Amino acid sequence: MYRLLVCTLLIMLKITPYCSAQTVMLDCYFNHETHRTKNGIERFHYLWNDEKDSGFSSWGAIFKINGFELDTLNKAPTLANLHNSMIYIIVDPDTKKENANPNYIKAADVEQISLWVKAGGVLVMMANDSANVELIHFNALAAKFGLRFNNDLQNHVIDDAHFKDGEATGIDNTIFTSSPKIFMKDVSSISLNNPAAKSVIKSTDGSSVIAATVKYGKGVVFTVGDPWLYNEYVNGRLPAGYQNDIAAMDLTIWLKKQIKR
Repeated sequence: MYRLLVCTLLIMLKITPYCSAQTVMLDCYFNHETHRTKNGIERFHYLWNDEKDSGFSSWGAIFKINGFELDTLNKAPTLANLHNSMIYIIVDPDTKKENANPNYIKAADVEQISLWVKAGGVLVMMANDSANVELIHFNALAAKFGLRFNNDLQNHVIDDAHFKDGEATGIDNTIFTSSPKIFMKDVSSISLNNPAAKSVIKSTDGSSVIAATVKYGKGVVFTVGDPWLYNEYVNGRLPAGYQNDIAAMDLTIWLKKQIKR
């Protein structure tokens, strides 16, 4: 299924794989969810190697097409730990509901991450609706860039008969160059407290920012109010016409273009 997705995207977008690999680092420290399986306690949720609905394997395949090597960071981010990473993705930091002993983002983490971005790193921050993400400490990091994830619920979709309630608007076609039809369900909005910050996706009714970018030093930050590009909403879970897979490709290409290191 994932190979078919990749081949389809290559044909549609005429992408030629890059030769030199760069590293995209996925945080597995602030998000470190586990569940019990027949094999014991295992990690799950937003992992490169997870091909179930909960995983990032489809997005990982798109990164690979664009010349990236995939890596994960299972410890606190420092300049040394991020040294070889071009892109760093933090997704859905744990609450106590998800992890009895969550690793909250601390002041030292904010300092190290922001120094890395300032030097040319590309940071992706993916929140969630306020009931399913730890926002207080995540917002300490967002505030460093003049952004804030709000304690609200946008694009609420009650069931599969109401997909239209999750259609995004105000999509920036300088990032999403294919003008894809984007679906984003149950997200937090983002307040822009930095004049340099730019809205790139808005809620269904157009009233709220749900994805934004801001430059910081030599680097750039992309923020979005939902994990969004996990397999469930990239690989065919959506009705025909929605194009989150194309959006994932567009975003990945844009992120690569932001790399200045």
